[in-house]
Amino acid sequence: MSAMKHSLLTLDARTKKRNAAEKRFKACGLSAIVVAMLALVVLLVSVFGSGASAFRQTYIAIEVPFPEAKLDQSGVRDPDVMSQVTTLGYEPLLVDGLLAAIDAAGIATEMSDKDIGALISKEAPATVRNFVLANPDVIGSSATFDLLASGRIDGFFKGRVTMESAALDGNTSPEALQLAQDLRDAGIIQTRFNWNFLIAPDASDQRPEAAGLGVAILGSLYMMIVVLVLALPIGVAASIYLEEFAPKTWWTDVIEVNISNLAAVPSIVYGILGLAIFINFMEFNQSSPLVGGLVLTLMTLPTIIISTRASLKSVPPSIRDAALGVGASKMQSVLHHALPLAAPGILTGTIIGLAQALGETAPLLLIGMVAFVREYPAAYTPDAGLFGEASTALPVQVFNWTQRADPGFVERASGAIITLLVFLLIMNTIAIVLRRKFERRW
Repeated sequence: MSAMKHSLLTLDARTKKRNAAEKRFKACGLSAIVVAMLALVVLLVSVFGSGASAFRQTYIAIEVPFPEAKLDQSGVRDPDVMSQVTTLGYEPLLVDGLLAAIDAAGIATEMSDKDIGALISKEAPATVRNFVLANPDVIGSSATFDLLASGRIDGFFKGRVTMESAALDGNTSPEALQLAQDLRDAGIIQTRFNWNFLIAPDASDQRPEAAGLGVAILGSLYMMIVVLVLALPIGVAASIYLEEFAPKTWWTDVIEVNISNLAAVPSIVYGILGLAIFINFMEFNQSSPLVGGLVLTLMTLPTIIISTRASLKSVPPSIRDAALGVGASKMQSVLHHALPLAAPGILTGTIIGLAQALGETAPLLLIGMVAFVREYPAAYTPDAGLFGEASTALPVQVFNWTQRADPGFVERASGAIITLLVFLLIMNTIAIVLRRKFERRW
């Protein structure tokens, strides 16, 4: 019986089946990538679509009079005496200025003075009052201001408020929106880039147009400083000891397993730990950046240790052996040779750990970093900011704004998410650049 002849150029049934399975696997992988990219696009479009408008704000340009009879009856121009006039005393002056602008533009309206004044943000009287107290000499004259428009008027020009929704809204009316449109056509109202969103502090529930991220960004910066100062040296030192010097015993095996487990612990657990140790036991000031930084340090340490050990393992043993062969000590071989070669991986792991800590919310909520910080504290120096003053952080500010009823805060929350994503993108870009710059190949 003659043996069957097979050719490599002829595909048998098994080969065809294997090739078909390979094609199906590639198709599944490609489909997974496409689905992931589509989900990312939908997420970014959703966030940027609802949050990009937070970086623009509507302002009303009016000339505000400062009559001496209402603001400084004593005539002494003493800010302490003038401060007795509250923001309620400045509201009629803003209404007078807006009425004068409407008359000068020749706009006809049947709205009452109170409803016309509602076009201006409730934040505006405080802005004008602070200006007068800082410049007492303006009493008896007038000054032109670009004042914030109310949240509903701002939402109208951003497409969030319509004539139909205004008819059902107790905070505005179609007549107010029409007047705002006429004022915009006259050049009195304009919408432009809003720097205050990045530098102003938070605002009350009734003033979404005045809310900003300034204090939250500063609080996040202070916490990142604490994490960097503590987590980097402690994490690198622990990694060097475990990888280079620690004897391989059951005790070190237990430590290594627990470090790996800690990297997978939910972040809220670290918040409970920080609440128990740093606030209840050590009695640190609740909601201070120091406590937040310490909690995030505990959460970031396992990530830094794992990435540092992986970087040290990637350095070829021949480099250490060569250093030892020419008379270097064990410490010198590690510090002068292995550690510099592992630096790119260490820097990358550290920055990624910081980026992860920057976006954490749950542990900060548990330690009370949900404080409503209306103004920059007078003593917001690094020492007071770290140890004494209540603060908040970017992800907590996002959470805080999403809990408020006014739809203007939803826009603010999405804008804060965009800001947070930009910071994370910058940090990851720095990690990639540093890795490519210092990476050694062998």
